[in-house]
Amino acid sequence: MSLPPVLRHRDFNLYWAGVILSQIGTRGTVAANFYQVYDLTGSIAYTGLVGAAQAVALLVLSPFGGALADRLDRRRLLQAAQFVALLVAAALAWLTLAGQAQAWHVVLSVVLTTAAATFDQPARQALIPAMVPKAEIGQAIALLNPSRELAILVGPLMAGLLITAGGPGLMYAVDAVTYGLLVAVLAVLRTPAATRPAGERRSVLGSIVDGARYVAHRPLIYSLMGLDLSATLFSAYRVLLPALAVDVLHVGSTGYGLLSSAPSAGALLATYSVFRTVQRSRRQGRVLLVSTALYGCAALFLAHAPVLAVALVAAGLLGAFDAMATTIRHAAVQIDTPDELRGRVTAFYQMSSRGGPALGDVVVGAFAGAVGPVVALTVGAFGPILVAASFWARENVVRSYTGIVEPAVEPAPATDAPAG
Repeated sequence: MSLPPVLRHRDFNLYWAGVILSQIGTRGTVAANFYQVYDLTGSIAYTGLVGAAQAVALLVLSPFGGALADRLDRRRLLQAAQFVALLVAAALAWLTLAGQAQAWHVVLSVVLTTAAATFDQPARQALIPAMVPKAEIGQAIALLNPSRELAILVGPLMAGLLITAGGPGLMYAVDAVTYGLLVAVLAVLRTPAATRPAGERRSVLGSIVDGARYVAHRPLIYSLMGLDLSATLFSAYRVLLPALAVDVLHVGSTGYGLLSSAPSAGALLATYSVFRTVQRSRRQGRVLLVSTALYGCAALFLAHAPVLAVALVAAGLLGAFDAMATTIRHAAVQIDTPDELRGRVTAFYQMSSRGGPALGDVVVGAFAGAVGPVVALTVGAFGPILVAASFWARENVVRSYTGIVEPAVEPAPATDAPAG
């Protein structure tokens, strides 16, 4: 059997492997962060501050990260961001292993790591079209997203085992090593720098404004952002997993690791269907809306799972439906954006795609602190269902999206020069 065309590119294959290794450490650390804060405080609301820390960094710094991704060598920018995250992981590992870590140390580390990621993610996504032809971008993202899920599967599972063996500090030390591996991989990639129009001398703020104006003129992009944000804001489940594992299902840290990994297992099992849908389907908008609604149904199933085995199935379904919806959304945004704007557009998009779940951790965590994790997830599960239904009920660019994006018509750039 011949390889898919997208796997015939040396730089993409190296990048793919490096991203998997780095994401394993990152996702394990996120799981360890949630567990450590809950273990130190016993408070779901305080655990939600992990999401709050992510949200603050994402919403404040994302536009600047996108602007730099369109100005600087994206590979070097990604390297620098990974190195900063490496230092943060190493510092938290030292504090935790020395028995000196407090909850605020963990939250601060999340702020710093997410701040680095706000410069990392736009460059990471915008780098993909530099390694594969435009016709293969959808396939590349369809492979990268399941690979991310593989990392989310292995990372939290590893975190659960390492926490059981020696505490969260071991997970943070492994994370630092994986960051170093991606830095090394990026050093040998051969990719062109971002394309900038000849003679452009825009300020960083002016560049951010241009990116915002482009998004405002692309109904598909801002509609996908709205769908993503509204669907995830009230159905954030990861902040509830420690409480579900420890207080509802009574399965401890090892069970928490399994529960945190289950969504990624579901996403991996759905990889073939996701890849075929992106490659062949011309009804991707309808598939996206159905997947979003079923994501909410799976969250409802998880909220009322009586035993760990049932919870694992529900979490697996969450991951499968999320993988389908996420792949379609991300591919549409990348294809619909010209190279010179990809960093900025990706940055604005991540404010909803990553900021939504982060804000959701705060909202759902606070709500769960008052009513308990089961009730909070039950109520929140209706968010994706209702939002998807509202898009389905009327003709719009999301429902009619076919997977083939028309060439973008860019708005005329604003000038930095004062009038007169």
